[in-house]
Amino acid sequence: MDGDRPHHHDGTPAEHGHEHFGPADAAAMATRDGVRATWLSLGILAATALLQVAIYLASGSVALLADTIHNLTDALTAIPLLIAFRLGRQPPSRRFPYGYHRAEDIAGLVIVALILVSAVLAAWEAIDRLRHPQEVTEIAWVLVAGLIGVAGNQVVAAYRMRVGRRIGSEALVADGLHARTDALTSLAVVVSAIATWIGFGNADAVIGLVIVGAIVVTLVQAARSVLHRALDGTEESTIALIETVAASVPGVEHVSEARARWSGHRLLAELAIDVDGGLRVEEGHAIAERVRQELLRDVPRLAEATVHVDPHEHASHTG
Repeated sequence: MDGDRPHHHDGTPAEHGHEHFGPADAAAMATRDGVRATWLSLGILAATALLQVAIYLASGSVALLADTIHNLTDALTAIPLLIAFRLGRQPPSRRFPYGYHRAEDIAGLVIVALILVSAVLAAWEAIDRLRHPQEVTEIAWVLVAGLIGVAGNQVVAAYRMRVGRRIGSEALVADGLHARTDALTSLAVVVSAIATWIGFGNADAVIGLVIVGAIVVTLVQAARSVLHRALDGTEESTIALIETVAASVPGVEHVSEARARWSGHRLLAELAIDVDGGLRVEEGHAIAERVRQELLRDVPRLAEATVHVDPHEHASHTG
């Protein structure tokens, strides 16, 4: 059933159900949380990368360079995310009647592309260092830089993934996976510094290649989740929940079809229900509206629900 969503009469969040705000309020709050998480993580990663750049210039560690490239790339992924969140706030138009929320899915694809670029750059530097070995100096500072990278990236990864999963943003979760791998690669820099200090000749370049492998693993994980969302994929459990909630509404005799897809971090659902064919149009409309309200209340992160009503004739019970 199409139509405008009911508004709170006093402008305040609802105080019933498992959510304390309406779907429109929830979407706006989710966007604000996403923007806040992106800005905070950008600041932390930028500061981490700048410290690492300074130490790389003094030490010449290719493992540290690979980690720094990865951290800088991770910081840059905040830019498409911020653009996407800002576009998501824009109201629908006649040209974009569904709004601009899919920009977030495009940002996820950009993030995957940036992860790929960071892997290529880091591999290039590590292979070049294997072919042309150079002495690594200021090993103690390289060790410090690696520890800084571990701490900064682990904090950012946990924060991004927690917020991303809470608001349903696969792009932000992918960015969190990226940061988690950055923490592992920073730990590899620590191992490289220790190995170089005790006399393993090509440890720095070899660890650089290990870091590349970790980046590739992250690339595969992020690409799977982002592409799944971009191709309108959702979870079977979500469809099952939609069917269960709709079928539990009095007057619904059968849920004949249920579909859902993500638009950014907003879940959209469309379903068809069968009602008694003898009901008046107004009665069928009222049942559909109850279904819609129940879905918006009980399905996490659901922002819109369109309910189609079809008559269910009980031919088998006649005669």
